Amino acid sequence: MNYFSYIKSGFKLKYYINYIAVAVALAVTASLYYAGGMKASTANLLMQIGYSVILAVSLNIVVGFLGELSLGHAGFMCVGAYIGCYVATLIQPFVASKLLLLLIGMVVGGLAAAACGFLIGIPVLKLKGDYLAITTLAFGEIVRNIFMNLDCFGGALGLKTNKIKYGNSEFIVCFVVLFVILVITQNIVRSKHGRAITAIRDNEIAAHSMGVNVTFYKLFAFVLSAFSGIAGVLYGFATTPIRYTAFSYNYSIEILVMVVLGGMGSINGSIISATLLTVINFNLTTKLSGDLAALKYLIYAIILIVMVIFNNAPALKSVRDRFSLSALVSKIAPKKWHSNANVKDDEAKWSRIPTKVRMDEILSTDVKPDESFTPDKPEKGDK
Repeated sequence: MNYFSYIKSGFKLKYYINYIAVAVALAVTASLYYAGGMKASTANLLMQIGYSVILAVSLNIVVGFLGELSLGHAGFMCVGAYIGCYVATLIQPFVASKLLLLLIGMVVGGLAAAACGFLIGIPVLKLKGDYLAITTLAFGEIVRNIFMNLDCFGGALGLKTNKIKYGNSEFIVCFVVLFVILVITQNIVRSKHGRAITAIRDNEIAAHSMGVNVTFYKLFAFVLSAFSGIAGVLYGFATTPIRYTAFSYNYSIEILVMVVLGGMGSINGSIISATLLTVINFNLTTKLSGDLAALKYLIYAIILIVMVIFNNAPALKSVRDRFSLSALVSKIAPKKWHSNANVKDDEAKWSRIPTKVRMDEILSTDVKPDESFTPDKPEKGDK
């Protein structure tokens, strides 16, 4: 089978639908921006959608695929935002390109957050459920209080990022980073490492007995998920000053809601739910002002309750199946990609293998109960 026939027969649109969606969204929004048909508020919304999806997809590694409850994801974002942007402000006089400055900040902030993920992953290896959730929640609160009390990071007033602010076009970089993260995450999830992580989620004892290094893969999942600190750097280059109040436990719960609402272990679901909740939250914040601002959280909570009921009510299963993403993909994709017409016959089936004795001859052998059986005497030379 050559390469083109492999692509024709092995291509599955559902594995690439998120790549296509992000690429199309990037192409359309970038064209609108450079054509001058995009408002600054729209660019800001796209920026929020970008780093929210990054946070939701990364948290899904721990919550959805590993099966551990983490409530400290905003803490990793906080570490990335402060460390990455602080280093960027230090080297800003020596770097002329803001794009290069942003890339350096993302690398430094992502590595700093990943190091924190490794440190927090070691003591929580023996913890599960509520205990793990409380520990990660405490980590997030400790981290943001440390930055609040350090004068080098601006203290309670926050870290000023006026000199490194990227501009309205930062959402383009954010979408490119999101595309790269999706490629890395999906390939890891579908590899033997991803199967090992999901095996730990299903049954840790059975996975350990089958030779899976549980300690390594738990740390691996935490470190990989914590690398989402790059989302904090993207946030820091778009917002000034960076204040500790933006990374409260409420934001960690909001990211967790995105993961749960989109489906545990579903990357596509995390993308959709993070986009939807960010748009709802943004519109409620901008449209409700004055006395109506108090209704924001009430309306937001009602919308969440309705969405949860829709996703879990047995009576609405037929509606969900009809308008699900897989149903949409099956309608868009050509029939030849998901039909049985291209399934070839098995070349190793019994009818194609030459045998010395036909199977029907064995099945039709008659044995009389009263007839004695005398084996043949071996000839000379036989053993």
